[in-house]
Amino acid sequence: MKKQITWLDGILKLFKYLITVFFFFIPISFSHASDRWVLDKSLSTIEFELPVLFAKNVKGTFNTIEGFVELDVIKKENNKAIFSVQIDNLEMNYIKYKDLLLSNIFFDTKKFPLAVIDTKKFSYDNEKELKLDAELTLKGKSEIVPLVINVTRLADELVQIQSELVFSRSSFEVGTGQWSNTSILKDKVKIKTNLFLFRE
Repeated sequence: MKKQITWLDGILKLFKYLITVFFFFIPISFSHASDRWVLDKSLSTIEFELPVLFAKNVKGTFNTIEGFVELDVIKKENNKAIFSVQIDNLEMNYIKYKDLLLSNIFFDTKKFPLAVIDTKKFSYDNEKELKLDAELTLKGKSEIVPLVINVTRLADELVQIQSELVFSRSSFEVGTGQWSNTSILKDKVKIKTNLFLFRE
């Protein structure tokens, strides 16, 4: 009788152990289904460049950036990334034109302090290079622009994202009045990002 009870006790203990292990591993598997990466604001920058006829190109750097990337690591389909830029925190090579650039003639930062890049949902096969369409919102207007992203894993918890996009300033009314003329101040604006993100 004692042997039978001991045997049953062993079965019950084994069953409890398996149940414990099962419920322990379920949340872990789900927690890794989606990776969230958050921007390191102290390291990240976004630069812009605007060609000028017979002069040095207008160049500037935005230093106040926020954003995140969420990756569907299983299906690689429901991914998204959103980055916002505080435009008035700007360093540029033509210092004397900074106020003009921030005025309502160009960026109008008092009314529209932020620019936003939103990838919406995207899928990927190669995690080192992503080609996708992103929505750029500037001065209250939105437009889809092509975006190429190069990803470098610096550590298990840290990645570097470098990307480049080009947009037409006339589409966003960046430069009105006499500055809307694109013969001297060209229409195409190049944006380069150098972003560092850590796993949350």
